[in-house]
Amino acid sequence: MSTIETLARLPRATVEFANLILTTSDATIGATPRDVVWTHRQTTLYRYRSTQREHPIPVLLVFALINRPDVFDLRPGNSFVEYLLGEGYDVYLIDWGVPDEADSDMGLGEFVCDELHWAIRETLRSAGQEEVSLVGWCIGGTLCAMYCALHPDSAVRNAVLLTTPIDPSDSLYARWVGSDEFDVDLIADSYESIPGAGVDWANKLMKPVTNHVTTYRRLLQGILDGKDQRVAYQTMAKWVADNPPFPGRAYREWITWMYKENRLVSGRLSLRGRRVDLTKIEQNLLVVTAGADHIAPPGGTVPLLDLVASEDVSHLDRPGGHIGLMAGSKAKHEIWPELAGWLSERSGL
Repeated sequence: MSTIETLARLPRATVEFANLILTTSDATIGATPRDVVWTHRQTTLYRYRSTQREHPIPVLLVFALINRPDVFDLRPGNSFVEYLLGEGYDVYLIDWGVPDEADSDMGLGEFVCDELHWAIRETLRSAGQEEVSLVGWCIGGTLCAMYCALHPDSAVRNAVLLTTPIDPSDSLYARWVGSDEFDVDLIADSYESIPGAGVDWANKLMKPVTNHVTTYRRLLQGILDGKDQRVAYQTMAKWVADNPPFPGRAYREWITWMYKENRLVSGRLSLRGRRVDLTKIEQNLLVVTAGADHIAPPGGTVPLLDLVASEDVSHLDRPGGHIGLMAGSKAKHEIWPELAGWLSERSGL
């Protein structure tokens, strides 16, 4: 496009750009029909029913404690939930809800030993099965790994861990929050629930140019080029902006145990008086890393592969970022079929 053409299109493109930004909150995400199976405190277990179920073993999706799990069901045509249903899986999702000050007492033990444990129990009861597959993403993957380590003989047959922090000692995040200068106790004591917007702001500062400049430059350029990015941009932007609070106790434990003391990979992390020993994991295991992931770099995840006792261990390292790997426009043609195929081979009776 010539400079003259760009200048001619710029006024209308600017108006469209502003309209797109200002109406982002109107976007619809998480649209796949679902039923409430179980609730406890702020946690809700949802079921998405497949009309063409082929695999007996249900899939339970577990996301992080920051952002909402709707990223698994971003929009029609680009929904991992929708894809799994089409592949014949009975799909469940655990939603941690929106914690408030009354939930400030919830630590990692409550999330792993209570909420996740009970959600697995209710998934099995609802599905009428004796085993389940866990698919955990980000912190959700770490919680799943902790659960499997505590329950190697549990009803979890398969565990898929997506961009999961295991040994974050060399990550950029560890350099930020793992130092003595970062006073996690001051933050946790000041806020019973850590504001989600604050956590999101800090995460975006890890790649400030990309998050605050490049994204909008590309959006404007796409409008100038006549590419319709409204639905794709708005659904992702709305999801990114929805940041629930992080319970103070869980935040203190997560930062201290994972980034300051690196307890998990060294076998020094305990929940409810029981040591979380990753060498006890026996489930069929698929670990997925993203080459451009700056939140959970591959080097901080792959140590798990040499620790577990599982006989069936697979590792997929693919291009992409922490979120784009699973929620980007190429995911349904690249990583989703690989995940569904891996599960298919391990989801029969």
